[in-house]
Amino acid sequence: MATPDLVSRFSLAPNREISVYGIVLLSDVPKNLTLSSVPHSLDNNDSDPPPEYMLKSVKSNAKNGAFLGLSVKDPLDRILNPIGKFNNRKFLSVFRFKTWWSTMWIGSSGSDLQMETQFVILQVPEINSYVLILPLIEKSFRSAIHPGANGEVVLCVESGSTKVKEKSFSSCMYFHVSENPYDLMRDAFAAVRVHVGTFRLLEEKKPPSIIDKFGWCTWDAFYLTVDPVGVWHGVKSFAENGFPPRFLIIDDGWQSINLDHENPSQDSKELTILGSQMLCRLYRFKENDKFAKYEVGSMLRPDAPKFDKEKYDNLFDEMIGLAKNEPVKEDDSILHEEERLKEGGLKALVSDLKERFPLLDDVYVWHALCGAWGGIRPGTTHLNSKVFPAKLAAGLEKTMSDLAVVMIEKAGIGLVDPNQAADLYEAMHSYLADAGITGVKVDVINTLEYVSEDNGGRVELAKAYYDGLSKSLRKNFNGTGLIASMEQCNDFFFLATKQISMGRVGDDFWFQDPNGDPMGVYWLQGVHMIHCSYNSLWQGQFIQPDWDMFQSDHLCAEFHAGSRAICGGPVFVSDKVGRHNFELLRKLVLPDGTILRCQHYALPTRDCLFENPLFDGKTLLKLWNLNKFGGVVGIFNCQGAGWYPEEQKIKAHPECYKAIPGFVSPADVEWEQKDFTAEYRNNELFAVYLHKAGTFYLTKACDEMNITLEPSSFEIFTVSPVYRLSEKVEFAAVGLVNMFNSGGAVESLEYKLNEKKTFTVVIKIKGSGKFLAYSSMKPKQIKLNNVKTEFEWTSEIGLLKFEVPWTGGELSDAYIYVH
Repeated sequence: MATPDLVSRFSLAPNREISVYGIVLLSDVPKNLTLSSVPHSLDNNDSDPPPEYMLKSVKSNAKNGAFLGLSVKDPLDRILNPIGKFNNRKFLSVFRFKTWWSTMWIGSSGSDLQMETQFVILQVPEINSYVLILPLIEKSFRSAIHPGANGEVVLCVESGSTKVKEKSFSSCMYFHVSENPYDLMRDAFAAVRVHVGTFRLLEEKKPPSIIDKFGWCTWDAFYLTVDPVGVWHGVKSFAENGFPPRFLIIDDGWQSINLDHENPSQDSKELTILGSQMLCRLYRFKENDKFAKYEVGSMLRPDAPKFDKEKYDNLFDEMIGLAKNEPVKEDDSILHEEERLKEGGLKALVSDLKERFPLLDDVYVWHALCGAWGGIRPGTTHLNSKVFPAKLAAGLEKTMSDLAVVMIEKAGIGLVDPNQAADLYEAMHSYLADAGITGVKVDVINTLEYVSEDNGGRVELAKAYYDGLSKSLRKNFNGTGLIASMEQCNDFFFLATKQISMGRVGDDFWFQDPNGDPMGVYWLQGVHMIHCSYNSLWQGQFIQPDWDMFQSDHLCAEFHAGSRAICGGPVFVSDKVGRHNFELLRKLVLPDGTILRCQHYALPTRDCLFENPLFDGKTLLKLWNLNKFGGVVGIFNCQGAGWYPEEQKIKAHPECYKAIPGFVSPADVEWEQKDFTAEYRNNELFAVYLHKAGTFYLTKACDEMNITLEPSSFEIFTVSPVYRLSEKVEFAAVGLVNMFNSGGAVESLEYKLNEKKTFTVVIKIKGSGKFLAYSSMKPKQIKLNNVKTEFEWTSEIGLLKFEVPWTGGELSDAYIYVH
């Protein structure tokens, strides 16, 4: 039902100022801009309409938003239009520092903004509020924000093709206001979802089954040298040491690709160094010869090939150009030249893996959005493919130099006709699904904008490809089996996420600076965390944030592990075979290959939003998340590097790589972001456990606990509400303190009072190890799985501890009888 225009909190005055509640946000607003109330109508043509509760919420918050309109004299394909000026007002923004990767940036003026900014949050302390400025998709155009001179903010509205032009827009940008920055993002994106109708929010979709599990990815273990023997021994190395991967990602290196000058029906013989694959195109949808020649049962035989560490290390070094620059040699130990058996190849490998490792639920494989880095080679498949020159979008000219971009521009992209995009994904994915593959990691997504000139523009081209991808995802991978990567641009989020529900929120995990900076081994890890956490503010509205893999034997492995434990998504590593830190992994992974996952996705705390935890020399990154019966705050010293606009690159700031003081409070947890924890905001007392220090505190809701962190170090605070059962009896369940996310072990928590006025605390516990709780009185007895168990209780502070055995993955029932 259509609704009349509503009075907005925002206004555009005759003196050309945009204000909220009378507070000026932008001055000198050009006369070709308009501001309209939200909504004109909550009706849209969405074939998948929003749920009723969302419609009601959007209607109730309608006054908090407004749309910006724009008109110019003549139709253009790219409009750069100032929208006003601001100075002396703090902002947080996210911008694209590469084609596919975004990161945070702060400042206090429109001129401080960076190119290709995806959103801006303004701090408005005059009314204790925050304002979101969000560029949108409208018609066949997408918008982004650029900096201007003297505080000016410039809106870029572009189609990506000189053949697609417009001169009038009614809603190319959206404004929203809220007193809570996290409500701001949720409510604003709900309003845009209802208005635009081209995407669905995360809350409307089911995430992939890998979300609660531990996995292994082959990328940093093998790069392009990956083969069946290496894959097998990688899974085996984990499983035999008590860490069975529940999912496996076979990354780049399994596909049939070659260069334009090579035989069009044979695998490339010239993949000499890492990066050369970016010049190659896909010539068939089946696996390459390395995998195709795998025979049924080859790795199940008693005489199966052993893992030759030295040989694989040499291959790996050659591939990344650290050794002699020769073609990588195949492993012929199980790759016979005769015709492979009927059920051989990738299908046989997956079948054998699942037979030997029955806990392996999912096997994903990598592919680029256009098939391979260089797309599909013309004339080699049933599809109509043409190589288009790749041209960097104008707004990306001042972004960071990237080898992948250089290679793609050099080779162009073999683009399948957009009308056949659905056929492309069906051809690839139906073959994979038949082979037992349950999902795909789709990479190199944002290259579509490079070839949009002759293909209807970036928005229409993206629609065709994303619609085809979504259709195949529903048919072949249960509607959920996909991780999106290299996708951090608003085109993707506004157009691709009707079905896709998981995506990368950081750039690649780099075990060292590829440019050779010796400090990069350390500071790059902090940069990765900043990317992930701040990107999640907006990307988490659409998809489950994936924080990417890391290596458990890395110098900063524990630093990474602490963040992954509370990120709210899956945990997976890219360890080389046999090179693991199992003691560290034991704090993340349970013996059945599952994890203790938080119930939200990790986000920066309010006091970090407008600060710079990378190189201001004073701010620690704090991340909050929620468990079912408590909260968690991770605090990390990420200082030491960041974006350097003058040189357009990430640059070390060694003067900031030092010990930094900070504090954590129970009030840092955003309890209201889940209904089941909202009541904890009113709690007066909390039990707090520090994982690394092993210390325990009772603290009031707003009390601050001081901490100083050395560079590249962290601490995890598990925050548990204390229940007052009577004047004398108080209780709080902390969780398994041997796990980073201790509170994630508490699956159920009940308090019962029997006829004898004795309290019984009933806890269902996931996992095993030392369980910690606070009890103001010594329990009379504790029964664990119906068996009386020993416990420790410290009278001075009421600290209660008991051991929980592993029960094969079943929840343990703890009955704690308190006076």
